[in-house]
Amino acid sequence: MTDVRTQAVDFYTTCPPFRPSEPAEYIRRVSQVSRWSDEAGCKGILVYTDNGLLDPWIVAQIVLQNSEQLTPLVAVQPIYMHAYTVAKMVATLSYLYQRRICLNMVAGGFKNDLIALHDLTPHDQRYERLVEYTTIIQRLLAGGSPVTFHGKFYSVERLALTPAVPQEFFPRFMLSGSSEAGLAAARALDALPMQYPEPPDKCGASAGGAGAGIRVGIIAREDEEQAWHIAEERFPPDRAGQVTHALAMKTSDSAWHQNLATVGHELNGRRSTYWLVPFENYKTFCPYLVGSHAQVAEEVRRYLAAGYQTFLVDVPETEEDLEHIGITFEHALRGLPAANVAGASL
Repeated sequence: MTDVRTQAVDFYTTCPPFRPSEPAEYIRRVSQVSRWSDEAGCKGILVYTDNGLLDPWIVAQIVLQNSEQLTPLVAVQPIYMHAYTVAKMVATLSYLYQRRICLNMVAGGFKNDLIALHDLTPHDQRYERLVEYTTIIQRLLAGGSPVTFHGKFYSVERLALTPAVPQEFFPRFMLSGSSEAGLAAARALDALPMQYPEPPDKCGASAGGAGAGIRVGIIAREDEEQAWHIAEERFPPDRAGQVTHALAMKTSDSAWHQNLATVGHELNGRRSTYWLVPFENYKTFCPYLVGSHAQVAEEVRRYLAAGYQTFLVDVPETEEDLEHIGITFEHALRGLPAANVAGASL
């Protein structure tokens, strides 16, 4: 298998989200994607969280049990659990499996999920809350003296964490957010901002900032038409999905959701390497790059030139998907100036 590890790019994949099925089948699928991702050299794998999914910490254990080096990137939403519980989960799993556990901090979520939990906090205040919440987690995991913190949303008094987390297992923090409030929160926490990118020709030279990351799906093959055949077979038009997407757009206060919708209107269904049909049919929540290895590599190269060094790719449907993604990144990195491929290591 082509290895996706490079000195220039931090590469993560995504764990299959829960869909109603036999428990054994879901465990098999998570285990399978974890092994593929591990063998392909991915640094980690995102494990989603929302009201309709299984508990991400338990799913992360399936990942750990079925991989040798892969790092679970667990999505964390403050409303689901106390900051101390998050730190305790990280410390416990790191101790038991002797592996790093990374965190993808989420300020919001589906509007109906938040309403069901009676979380009516306005958009920007959710990021203020996330900063306090994550600060407590970071200070607990850093070890040393017991943590005392008094903020607008959270307070703790001389709180200590056991077991201590070795420095080599200290988590990498990512933060989902493209708004000004989200980017400010990422800066305050020294977290990596993860964005849902517009087409690369809309990304300025500093769009990625200092090591920002992007979330995309990739379907690449040697032949362009083969890639499109796979993409259109995987994500056919779905009227019910389009209606759900339209309803979600009316209630969403997410900046990235609105940005992608605007780009979709501009593309107006035209076929291009940057593809939003899965997003517009409510099948996934990120743009896709579709085409030949060379075509997709050119788009990746432009994102790298804009400053993006971390790629979080959507769920691979097959092991072959990761093989072709590896080939695509080899093409993309070939010949890039050294300044554009400076390593971003964990």
